[in-house]
Amino acid sequence: MRKLNPMCRDSAWRVLPLSWAVGAALLASGCTLAPHYDRPAAPVASAFPGGAAYAETVATDTSAAADLAWQDFFRDPRLQRLIALGLQNNRDLRVAMLNVEASRAQYQIERANLFPMVSATGTQTRERLPVGISTTGGAPSTLDQVGASASWELDFFGKLQSLKDAAQYQYLASVQAQRAAQILLVSELANQYLTLQAADAQLKVTAETLVSSRASYDLVRAQFQAGTSSELDLRQAETVVDQAQADQLAQTRVRAQAENALVLLVGAPLPADLPAALPFDSPDLLADVAAGMPSDLLTRRPDIAAAEDTLRAANANIGAARAAFFPSIALTATGGSASTGLSGLFKAGSAAWTFVPSLTVPLFTAGSNLANLDLAHVQKNIAVAQYEKTIQTAFREVADGLAARGTYSAQLDAQQRYTYAYQRTLDLSSARYRAGTDGYLAVLSAQNGLYSAQQNLIVTQLNRLTSLVNLYADLGGGWRADDGKAAPASAAAASPSAG
Repeated sequence: MRKLNPMCRDSAWRVLPLSWAVGAALLASGCTLAPHYDRPAAPVASAFPGGAAYAETVATDTSAAADLAWQDFFRDPRLQRLIALGLQNNRDLRVAMLNVEASRAQYQIERANLFPMVSATGTQTRERLPVGISTTGGAPSTLDQVGASASWELDFFGKLQSLKDAAQYQYLASVQAQRAAQILLVSELANQYLTLQAADAQLKVTAETLVSSRASYDLVRAQFQAGTSSELDLRQAETVVDQAQADQLAQTRVRAQAENALVLLVGAPLPADLPAALPFDSPDLLADVAAGMPSDLLTRRPDIAAAEDTLRAANANIGAARAAFFPSIALTATGGSASTGLSGLFKAGSAAWTFVPSLTVPLFTAGSNLANLDLAHVQKNIAVAQYEKTIQTAFREVADGLAARGTYSAQLDAQQRYTYAYQRTLDLSSARYRAGTDGYLAVLSAQNGLYSAQQNLIVTQLNRLTSLVNLYADLGGGWRADDGKAAPASAAAASPSAG
């Protein structure tokens, strides 16, 4: 066996204890004092409600909303272009993406604390001491030093590991929050676009009503001037014209405000080269989606996933609070060369080193450690309640959406029949009035009824479409693009330690 020279033997006994400490630290680094995490039971029923409101069956070709790209659900080319622009320009979504970056950076900070911190140093110290205590006879002295220093807190009780885990779960929660923000943006863009389309449809109906009511008014006025009609008929005909004019102005204002809201969501002025829109009453505007089971929401809804990641972070913080009751061990070492002159820094015999292990034991903290542990437990209980409330809210939103889908189609059919009946009533009453067999009151009543029925038909169409958009979002749809990824590209990589 090769013998070690005295210097190597001297170095070896100094290095071995440090190597043991490093090995022990590495073995302990994966352990924490955090409680074992168990997912809380979902505080909702195992199936969505049933009954008369949910009677409508779902088409057999539907797919899970979370797996359906928004380009496949929204089939209007103009709406697709607006959504793409909003995903690029919307400032709220941009803030959510930057929050992901911030959370990832915070995670990397906590993760770095598990490793030794090494730095290079270089100093020059000049001093002059009184003659009585000076070793140089009162002359100034110089000390030059170069080397490296390292410091490392050994994580025997998992405090740093728990803090790293908490930061990691906060990062994952921010990723899910970004997805939830995108789902909200996509649904808001779609609903605002549909509101704008409905405003255009109402303006069209009002314009047609204004034309027909003016024609009727001109006819009644001519008859009044000829003495074959009363002033009562004239004033009744005039009320329809005035009402239509007032509605036209109000609807013009509503449309302008709806367009302003759409511009804000898009985050940029609407381009002039938008594709042609599908008709507002087109059956191809939206696809259909399957509701699945309530348990599916736990994996499909980003807001639920974010709430659970926040709960996991709170659970990890308990481990860090528990570890504060135990000693903390830190190692600090420096090594390099020292000399009273620059020329002697790297000569033989100029080596210098220090090794300072330290142990800090909490003896009296005035109850702060216990209070921090109590706070960590309370924050976890709050996170549990918030997680459960998020699930309950999601269940309620999906149930409302299913009730809307189960009733709006039949309501729309009934409203269409109601509108057609008023159209026929107006045609027949107008013919009887022109033939002199009926008064103008019947025509007036039919005109007002038809106008109201047409406006209500548009409102029903809008409510049905927006309820389908909301159901798509409530089921977790809207964050996937047609390539299966979030759109636009996420601000953060899939792993928090990437980059």
